[in-house]
Amino acid sequence: MGKYKLTWRDLSLNDFKVYLFALFKAFIPKKKISNLDELEIFIQEKSAWVSQVTLYGYLKTRMGTRYVLHFENDTFMESVNLAKWNMYSVALQDLTFFIFSYLKSNHDYQDVKNAEEIFSKILDDETSNKMPADVIQEAKRNFNERLQNIDWDNYHSNLPFNPSALSLYKWAPIADELKALDRKIVLNSVILKWDIVKKEFAERIKF
Repeated sequence: MGKYKLTWRDLSLNDFKVYLFALFKAFIPKKKISNLDELEIFIQEKSAWVSQVTLYGYLKTRMGTRYVLHFENDTFMESVNLAKWNMYSVALQDLTFFIFSYLKSNHDYQDVKNAEEIFSKILDDETSNKMPADVIQEAKRNFNERLQNIDWDNYHSNLPFNPSALSLYKWAPIADELKALDRKIVLNSVILKWDIVKKEFAERIKF
């Protein structure tokens, strides 16, 4: 088979559907999260939203009015796609760990072993969305490494989203000298989006 060529449509359609749907849902009364299936959906959707809105927002800010024109460059497209999946994989880890730590600390939830099951299921499902196999494999490896050292009682209150914030800084296809100038703004932009997710989760959880 020939090499699959990314296009602006391939990259943006599902990504911006997630983003726009998340904005639309902001005006709809939120359903309570009361079981593991609903928890899995929340983790997947919110991780995708944070990853995409912060990555595309950063790219648009740095590129200005020529933002869309850059998507005609195949090399750039591949870099954006790679950044998207790598950041998403870390966002999934952060949110999964945060949620089960929060549940254990605030709702006396003891079945934290479900965290690994949900995380793996989400990644396996993403193969149908063309998430690269090597990124999935690396994400599972990183998750298992972090799992060995996690403090379930305190993770949720101890800078739980720093890894995904740093992943945007690492993977965004922006020149290093520019990223160095943007570091604080980039990290804060991710943390602020996670604050929205944390607030919604606290309001919706019913375990």
